[in-house]
Amino acid sequence: MPVLDRYILFSFLRTFFSFFFILMLIFVVQTVWVFIDEFAGKGLDISVLLRFLLYYSPKLIPLVLPLTVLLASIMTYGSLAEHYEFAALKSAGISLTRAMRSVFVISLLLSGFAFYVANTVVPYAEFKTYNLRKNLAKIKPALAISEGVFNDLGESNIKVQDKYGPNDRFLTDVIIHQKQPDLKNTTVVKSEEGELKNADFSDGIQLVLINGNRYEELRPKRADRRKKRYPHSRVSFGTYTMNIDLRDFNNVDLNETKYTNTYKMQDIDKLSFSIDSLQGIYNNDKVSYAKTTYIRTGVKSIHTTAKDEKVVYEGLTDYIAKYPVYAKKSISRQVKSKLNTLDSNLEAQKKTFFFKKKVINLHKIWYYDKFIVGFSVLLMFLMGAPLGALIRKGGFGLPVVLALLIFLSYHFAGTFFKNSAEDGSITPFMGTTFPTIVLFVLSLIVIRRARADKGMFGFSNFTAKFTELWHVILRQASSVRRIFAKN
Repeated sequence: MPVLDRYILFSFLRTFFSFFFILMLIFVVQTVWVFIDEFAGKGLDISVLLRFLLYYSPKLIPLVLPLTVLLASIMTYGSLAEHYEFAALKSAGISLTRAMRSVFVISLLLSGFAFYVANTVVPYAEFKTYNLRKNLAKIKPALAISEGVFNDLGESNIKVQDKYGPNDRFLTDVIIHQKQPDLKNTTVVKSEEGELKNADFSDGIQLVLINGNRYEELRPKRADRRKKRYPHSRVSFGTYTMNIDLRDFNNVDLNETKYTNTYKMQDIDKLSFSIDSLQGIYNNDKVSYAKTTYIRTGVKSIHTTAKDEKVVYEGLTDYIAKYPVYAKKSISRQVKSKLNTLDSNLEAQKKTFFFKKKVINLHKIWYYDKFIVGFSVLLMFLMGAPLGALIRKGGFGLPVVLALLIFLSYHFAGTFFKNSAEDGSITPFMGTTFPTIVLFVLSLIVIRRARADKGMFGFSNFTAKFTELWHVILRQASSVRRIFAKN
């Protein structure tokens, strides 16, 4: 390897590894704060937290790696330009693209590594992380009853309006649906207040309810099946204590992996198969719904008329004119009812189709994004190297600010377009590739300006053209003023 390539490559790798480990540490700490609620108060040891971070860390690489390459590129080539090393290279006939060759090869290798991580490691990490979080959610659910929603707790389904007091032990507006062996809800308990207490046995809790009612539907052996009426009982209470067994919840295997069906757990081959399957089901559902709606409208009965029978429709008024008034009202009610039914079915089906299409779009976005992640590493180098040569600054000042502005703009633009593609506003391909295409074009422009030794933004050319235009306007104004003066 030539001395020049070895020198530039060593400078780049030294900066790259330094920033990579620093950024990974920052993002890992931020991950701990994001998921701290899922670990707090559950008596977990440090090994479970470290295992979670180990599973989650690969998902940070597609985010950290492009940013690190951008920072290292700007700082490396900015330092070369700041110390006039580029001037010496150009005097020796070595261009900017020649100086980028060694790091370009490394960037290609890093792009392949990023694609491998996104396609192989990240799906496996998502699989392990998702299952670990699901298993952690089962531990001590009594300590994490969410407000305003129903929570599975032992053999009951509990909803509370508010929690307050020490350790959120006091509850207000408690509603409990008790599960039955036949999976039917026949018992409901409602109280104004409640309190969670430690039970006499270790694997459970006591729920003390205050001022409420207990409703239970009684099902006799010989029920009136025609009327479907069953007796029920209602009991009012001042204090009602429930013992809730949590042995099945506390006996959780954190290594259990039974959740395997999310799109984030799939590589490009599985995603391609899933997209084809979901698209086929979606198309079949649309065709099936169209046929069903066509039959429900009654239009099909018109086409079953015998060929030799001629039916002439002269408008609704003429068609029902021969019917008496009560028949006209009946026909109108039937037509209105059928139209309302078709309209409500259409609205419900629109939501169903929207959800199915959204699932397909998510699979496509995740499919295209794996390729974009790999290319983004190379793209950040193509943007960072000439930009560093233009700003002629190394160190931690301006290069870091520019790198963060470029990467955050690229990242937020990508997130915005992906969200637009998720609901079908734009295509998934455009939603994932458009920010990358724009930044790639900008990188080519920056490379061209850096090779031609032009300024970063070309203010001098802009100022010269503006000054020339201003002089032209002044000359024209002087001519017009002389003409008016003569007249």
